[in-house]
Amino acid sequence: MADIQETVRKRARELLESGEVASFIGWEAGRFPNQTTPFITSDPAQADRLVWNEYCVNTPAKYTLDEKGKGKVGVCVRGCDSRAINRLMSDSQLTRDQVYLLGIPCPGMKDRHTGDVLTKCRECRHHNPVVYDELLGDEVEVPEPEGRWAQVEELEAMSREDRKKYFDDAFTRCIRCYACRDVCPCCTCRECFTDQRREGWLGKQGNLNENRFYGLTRVMHIGDRCIECGECERVCPMDLPLMAINRKVVRDMNDLFGEFEAGMETEEPKEVALGTYKLDDVEEFM
Repeated sequence: MADIQETVRKRARELLESGEVASFIGWEAGRFPNQTTPFITSDPAQADRLVWNEYCVNTPAKYTLDEKGKGKVGVCVRGCDSRAINRLMSDSQLTRDQVYLLGIPCPGMKDRHTGDVLTKCRECRHHNPVVYDELLGDEVEVPEPEGRWAQVEELEAMSREDRKKYFDDAFTRCIRCYACRDVCPCCTCRECFTDQRREGWLGKQGNLNENRFYGLTRVMHIGDRCIECGECERVCPMDLPLMAINRKVVRDMNDLFGEFEAGMETEEPKEVALGTYKLDDVEEFM
């Protein structure tokens, strides 16, 4: 990882000095040795602050939206980050010529508290970037992902009453901090429905019904665009099983409309499962 870190610093410095990019996004060291934080700079002299290690857990792709309009943005991308960039381009949030992508093969990141490989990395199907301008280092062998549908199957095996209790217990804990929305590369609406003040749409009460309404509305909103990066669940301060809900929708779409993974192509089809209506749609649930 040290070799790639030096290459990232070198290329970021060169790209900024040449003016090929106006800013660069990666990670820098946090307060503790096992912690990093997203880092954005437009100063070539600050390139040496960039780090690459097993604790670069944040997905930096969404920060490109903050830099958009200032010039081309350089950004480090792993498999999940590159799929996020593709998803942002498919949603017309970015164009390919607005970003310069340094691809980094990812062996999997670790939880800074336990030192274990993150759940989202154990379940990852794409450790190598799917789109990039430069690939730094050799591609890593992609391990067989652990239990992509395991939690979904476990929940489906429950009785209706037990499943309701499981999610009621989860959504009761929700504090509606919207961290899941803010970190998600698929949540890019100019105004989120949660921020609207229309009476009767979504209240500000912290109760089960309101929390459930928010959670299920959000998952259906991003369902056919979810890149399964797991950031929503990782940042949730209340440990809600958000990926279980996301993957339930993803698997249902696969069963109904065929195998599909969001963010794999720069130009994804505009007709998506939950955003397109057809007269011959499958209606077995009706």
